[in-house]
Amino acid sequence: QVQLVESGGGLVQPGDSLRLSCAASGRTFSWYAMGWFRQAPGKEREFVAAIKSSSSRTYYSDSVKGRFTISRDNAVNTVFLQMNSLKPEDTAVYYCAAGERGNYYPGSESAYDYWGQGTQVTVSS
Repeated sequence: QVQLVESGGGLVQPGDSLRLSCAASGRTFSWYAMGWFRQAPGKEREFVAAIKSSSSRTYYSDSVKGRFTISRDNAVNTVFLQMNSLKPEDTAVYYCAAGERGNYYPGSESAYDYWGQGTQVTVSS
């Protein structure tokens, strides 16, 4: 069992930066691919970024590529999402997810078994 707790969300202006963190419980954190997904009001949840367990290879959606960076620190069981040049369309609840199958299907929600409660990111002037 893995428990995930996100933090770092908030209200920022367009062009600002935020760093989200996701702290995981459990001794097997390093086994799991980690992903970030988001859900805007009235929209389906969508893939944002993922990082594999062993190689730390990263994946991004086209909408955030070049602006967001996912990283992980297995020593402290934490995954990060650095978000730069934020836009109003980045406004959403951001969810952290963990799953071994995420190593093979990093962009698929069904590949992740564990989810955090979400953290709100609002980008508005």
